[in-house]
Amino acid sequence: MSSKTICTHLRDRTNIHTTAFVAPGANVLGNVTLEEFSSVWYGCVLRGDIEAIQVGKGSNIQDGTVIHLASDLGTRIGEYVTVGHKALLHACEVEDEVLIGMGAIVMDGARIGTRSIVAAGTVVTRGVEVPPGSLVVGTPGKIVKSLSINEQNSIKGWAEKYIRVSAEHRAFLAEQNRAPIPE
Repeated sequence: MSSKTICTHLRDRTNIHTTAFVAPGANVLGNVTLEEFSSVWYGCVLRGDIEAIQVGKGSNIQDGTVIHLASDLGTRIGEYVTVGHKALLHACEVEDEVLIGMGAIVMDGARIGTRSIVAAGTVVTRGVEVPPGSLVVGTPGKIVKSLSINEQNSIKGWAEKYIRVSAEHRAFLAEQNRAPIPE
């Protein structure tokens, strides 16, 4: 076994904006940046040990989601992205205003274009480039249509809703003397 260190970012300090919400029971460690008004919900794991994870402004990572990396690829999530419950994002890029459905998987080197939807349970395989404004469905994921302007415009609203929900959870936890992270 090689003595070369693999987890080069394990001891990096996380960068969590003061307006971000990290629910109790979520694990965020290593080289992870959470921008303003982003949220990471109960039971999530964001493990920035071998590369970087970036979660953009207003994005939400819902309960039970796992975000990880490859040795040569980080994971970048743009602004106002909603990642549904129990999704898996691995060494990929998700551009702004995207909805990743519950239980979806996005693999290494895949890129999800702005204002797209990846349906619940869909598997976007390694290296796939999804054009902006697309609906991706199935295993493996296939682009089934281009979203209408109204459909594209509705995506940001889901993320904005979660900004409000996280504020309510933060207040509730404060009432219970259970501070969210960061304190």
